[in-house]
Amino acid sequence: MENPQKILIVDDDREISTLLAEYLEKNGYRAVTAGDGKAMQKALQDHRIDLIVLDLNLPGEDGLTLCRNLRSHSATPVIMLTARGEPVDRILGLEMGADDYVPKPFEPRELFARIRSVLRRTQALPPNMQSSETQQIKFAGWTMDVTARHLINASGVVVALSGAEYRLLKIFLDHANRVLSRDHLLNLTQGRDADPFDRSIDLQISRLRQKLGDDARSPQIIKTVRNEGYVLATQVAKE
Repeated sequence: MENPQKILIVDDDREISTLLAEYLEKNGYRAVTAGDGKAMQKALQDHRIDLIVLDLNLPGEDGLTLCRNLRSHSATPVIMLTARGEPVDRILGLEMGADDYVPKPFEPRELFARIRSVLRRTQALPPNMQSSETQQIKFAGWTMDVTARHLINASGVVVALSGAEYRLLKIFLDHANRVLSRDHLLNLTQGRDADPFDRSIDLQISRLRQKLGDDARSPQIIKTVRNEGYVLATQVAKE
């Protein structure tokens, strides 16, 4: 593969990191490993990383803290590794801005499939749009810059979005005033069907509402339609 994509593996278990790195290298990717948050920051400075596989339990700063800090300035996709049987960890990971999660122990093939899926979704919304295409989308006093992938409020303040938040909001803006079910939203954003206990879409919508200043008790922009899903209930103008 020409200019192979780089995957940063952040895990203090050297055996897991080495196994996954070798598997990724055999399948056409470049792998960079880090054992803690400091090594992760150095890797991000030294390399152009396309996706981060981030273990939740790390020495020093844990994966949740690292993911939250990363999201304050970067939309690099993150797949969180969590302990099996700990759904609260997966929920917290998604709340901090992770794009997906894989429970440990895992098969390398499963994680590889998730990596490809997240990268495919990221590439499906190219960061550099052609000049003839939509550059900005205006709605409810907000502007979404499609090129930079961030929001701008009425005062001109920039609000960063994670990759998952950007994709979800873009889907809502492309289907304004149409009710979208949770299953449909999950399939469009994560490429998989929902199970009865999957709350990832609800959590991402909660994060979007917070960033939009949309009161969760009485939302005016992203409304909940009981037993059906969600709807972006506002006029949208594309420029």
